[in-house]
Formats: sequence, structure tokens, C-alpha cells
Amino acid sequence: MPNIKSAKKRDEKSKELKAKNRADKTGLKTAIKKFDTAVAEGNKDAAVETYKVAVKSVDHAATKGLIHKNNAAHKKSAMTQKINEMA
Repeated sequence: MPNIKSAKKRDEKSKELKAKNRADKTGLKTAIKKFDTAVAEGNKDAAVETYKVAVKSVDHAATKGLIHKNNAAHKKSAMTQKINEMA
């Protein structure tokens, strides 16, 4: 446990950021899973709608540094291929 005021503040901030990052990463995973289930069901309309949400959340995660930009590009590319294969 920190004794210095600035160290206490830093400890609190790191806990807040950790919780926010965890929530954002969970949201990202959820969006991708919803897209995958829509593709597995073969529902093109639902897949397109969830695709838009998933791509937006992947971009947000890359911008915030939760995932690497190349990882984001890889995820988006894989999702785009799945959408195109449905046609």
C-alpha cells in the first residue's frame, strides 16, 4: 500500500484504467462473437449489421491501444472475407 499521496493517486488511476480496458476488451470480444454467430446462422442482414458494429469496436480498440493496429487489420480482413463468402 502506498504511503505517498501521488503514489496513492497513481494506484487509484491504474485500477480505474484497468477496469475500463477490461470492459472495452470484453465489449470487443462480444461484438466479434455476435458477428460470428450471425455468419454461422447464415443470416446476411444480421451479419452485415453486426459487421458494422464489430469493425467499429475493433477500430476503437486499436485507437486506444488495446490491440495492435496490425491485429485490428487482421480481424477486419477476416470478418470481411466471411461477409464476402456469404454472397
